[in-house]
Amino acid sequence: MAKRDYYEVLGVAKGASADEIKKGYRSKAKELHPDRNKDNPQAESQFKEANEAYEVLKDADKKAAYDRYGHAAFEGGMGGGGRPGGGFGGGQGDFSSAFSDVFDDLFGDFMGGQQRGGGRRAARGSDLRYNLSVTLEDAFSGLQKTINVPTSVSCDSCSGTGAEGGSEPTTCPTCSGMGKVRAQQGFFTVERTCPTCSGLGQHIKNPCKSCQGAGRQEKDRALSVNIPAGVETGTRIRLAGEGEAGMRGGPSGDLYIFIEVAEHELFQRDGGNLFCRVPVSMAKAALGGSIEVPTIDGGRGRVQIPAGSQSGRQMRLRNKGMPALRGAGSGDMFIELAVETPVNLTARQKELLAEFEDLSENNNPESSSFFSSVKSFWDSMKG
Repeated sequence: MAKRDYYEVLGVAKGASADEIKKGYRSKAKELHPDRNKDNPQAESQFKEANEAYEVLKDADKKAAYDRYGHAAFEGGMGGGGRPGGGFGGGQGDFSSAFSDVFDDLFGDFMGGQQRGGGRRAARGSDLRYNLSVTLEDAFSGLQKTINVPTSVSCDSCSGTGAEGGSEPTTCPTCSGMGKVRAQQGFFTVERTCPTCSGLGQHIKNPCKSCQGAGRQEKDRALSVNIPAGVETGTRIRLAGEGEAGMRGGPSGDLYIFIEVAEHELFQRDGGNLFCRVPVSMAKAALGGSIEVPTIDGGRGRVQIPAGSQSGRQMRLRNKGMPALRGAGSGDMFIELAVETPVNLTARQKELLAEFEDLSENNNPESSSFFSSVKSFWDSMKG
């Protein structure tokens, strides 16, 4: 199968500039990366095709040879600007070399990568996590809370540059400001962080005495956080730019606040609904009547108990649960009855209960059904 034109593969015009070629490759790499196209069997081969095209067109010598001879420049002995025997090592290119050029651009936001600018690199600060415990009442109503976060902030003495007395960092001589160095190992090109500048691309001859050249210092910060109504355990709140300061003027990371809602003495929560277990007397459950129950907003509600209610029976109070975190409306509150057996009976109470028991042969349908089943079981065993 004939190879496609490299310019066509990257979606750029012939004569495109280096920036346009890189932009075209970046777009294709983002579109075709196998991790993002697991359901497209053609994506991997197209991704490799884009790598091959970019590996050639990003190199001035290879590009000149390709513009003159096309794919033939990398077949047989042709290459090196059209001189026989020169060779460019084939048109397949080096995947790690090609993809590393745009790796930071594509995935920097996810990997906490580095930013480029004016030949210098500034490392983005780390994201921070803060665990915040709130009460169920706070989760119901929402609140504004001030938290103290220990973090790294930009150094005031050097304005985050890491250099003393207003001096400027210089380009790292080892990596020429790239922050990475490459080494050839057999057939592979290995790329690693520059050991001289630790990937920053800069070298400071006169480090700031306050921050020792880091461009940031440890400090506790007080932040005001808005906790919306309806949060639950596991809810995550992101404060952009409130994380750790970047190295030598780099952008700050983000602060993520993870909410944990404390257990409540009266209410159990299940999503937007609340459950409250309420004990009632045996007489109240038998005769029926109304009871007063608490609600999460601090109010009171009345619930009517039907005569003959059993333990575990539930009644619903609509819209008395938790508010929805996103959207309108609220959950419901469920009252679960727990019929209580009386204790510490007086002699007269025992006498009345014994008399009641003698008169209750037809008042316990569940017991009658159970013991009828037991009798049938025993009779079947005898047979």
